[in-house]
Amino acid sequence: MIGYGFTKELDLSYETVKEAVVEELKKEGFGVLTEIDVQAKLKEKLGIDFKKYVILGACNPPSAHQSILAEEDIGLMLPCNVIIYERGNKVVLSIIKPMVAMQMIANPALRSIAENVEVKLKKVFDAVG
Repeated sequence: MIGYGFTKELDLSYETVKEAVVEELKKEGFGVLTEIDVQAKLKEKLGIDFKKYVILGACNPPSAHQSILAEEDIGLMLPCNVIIYERGNKVVLSIIKPMVAMQMIANPALRSIAENVEVKLKKVFDAVG
């Protein structure tokens, strides 16, 4: 188990998990700003056949705005990444823990923002599966 993210294996299809994550993110006020299809990119750039693996860059606009006002360079840590990938006959869902990510930044104003975002992301995590 990783310490910087919420992680679980699911007995659901990759597509089902991805759709559920996007829907639950919306319920918590997040949009998906980026979607990196690692499988497709590795095939395109390296000719490698790889398992289904996607990185979703999730953003909660009010929280992102507050974070940037508190720390202009916080954009280096945004958006909040969510990964979904196949592992054997299971699908793995991992969502970053913002509180862990913010530990490297010495700005107390970010703590409450990160706490709020982490609560929302944990609700997404708990709702899927």
